Amino acid sequence: MRDVYTTIEGGVTAPQGFRAAGVSCGIKAKGLDLAIVASDAPASFAAVFTTNLAQAAPVLVAKEHLARNGGKGSAVVINSGCANACTGAEGLEDARGMARLAALALSCEPADVLVASTGVIGVKLDMTKVARGIADAARSLSTNGGAVAARAIMTTDPFPKEAAVEVNADAGMIRVGGMAKGSGMIEPLMATMLGFVTTDAAVEPALLQRALKAACDDTFNAITVDGECSTNDCVIALANGVSGVALGDGDLAALIDALKQVCEPLAIGIVRGGEGATKLITVNVTGAASDSDARRAARAIANSPLVKTAIHGGDPNWGRLVAVAGRSGSQFVLDNAAVRIGSIELFRDGVPHDERAPQAAEYLGGKDIFVEVDLGTGGTASARMWTCDLSAEYVKINAEYRT
Repeated sequence: MRDVYTTIEGGVTAPQGFRAAGVSCGIKAKGLDLAIVASDAPASFAAVFTTNLAQAAPVLVAKEHLARNGGKGSAVVINSGCANACTGAEGLEDARGMARLAALALSCEPADVLVASTGVIGVKLDMTKVARGIADAARSLSTNGGAVAARAIMTTDPFPKEAAVEVNADAGMIRVGGMAKGSGMIEPLMATMLGFVTTDAAVEPALLQRALKAACDDTFNAITVDGECSTNDCVIALANGVSGVALGDGDLAALIDALKQVCEPLAIGIVRGGEGATKLITVNVTGAASDSDARRAARAIANSPLVKTAIHGGDPNWGRLVAVAGRSGSQFVLDNAAVRIGSIELFRDGVPHDERAPQAAEYLGGKDIFVEVDLGTGGTASARMWTCDLSAEYVKINAEYRT
């Protein structure tokens, strides 16, 4: 039987046995800036982290705790407004202190708590404010707290990102929920992005890790705003088994699909809310000789400033798409290649069709843009990436980020 998915409300607290809270403790000049997501029952952890070698203290401490707790724990504590990155030994101690404070408030061990931070790099956390925020958040934990937690983890995000589904699976009924933040410095190789996913299915840590990585490959790792991989990026999943439904190795494909049902809208939300973005762009690459070639070409196109600025300006410049595909490092056969903007084919088998450019320009006036490049190799591999246009507002936001 094919699993049936129903979109539901509640975000990260939609699955049974999860509570969350978001509070303001003064890390940011205004607004919510600290959140806790906690499981009422012991949970399995899985996590995917940034590939940037300049890793922030919370990333290092989260990895440290995962190694110590065997992939089992209780909660995640998250702050926004300060990345606690490039802060040396003091930053590491502050990240560990966040875990200790949350553990004390939640009556668990420090290693049972993972830590995540987002904000400005090179700024020290004010632990007096953090301590107050953690105490307030722990007292405010609620099964209805997902929405406020999603707002508390935002930095330059124009809107919060939440998703949740109920899954009618062969094994039984489960729920998956999630929240994410991210708007700029986005190219998750895991980007500044954070994602948190919960499920009330019982899943062993090793299986949850396999499923999360696979789900991220096609969702969070298939988006880019500006090609910048951050110091703090992570996606953390928790599975607490409160539904009474246990998933094993034979359910891996179904678990991956269930996670993707939540991760994909969260990932697309990050791109749609990209700094200065006015358009969501879906890049589809076909005709590739291998999956790796397809992904490489799609990423190169999605990250191209020339492509992104052309689309922002409504210019159907198919030549930029051809040029990026040709220099991407993937196999490419110009005489067999094709470029489409929307449903309008502007280039095919070495021949341009510029008479169709006015139609394509009109299409580019919309908010949701689809571009497709066939690499012309005759291969059957394909890949998809989501990105956004590059505007003057993006430059303004990032020119003033610290000032």
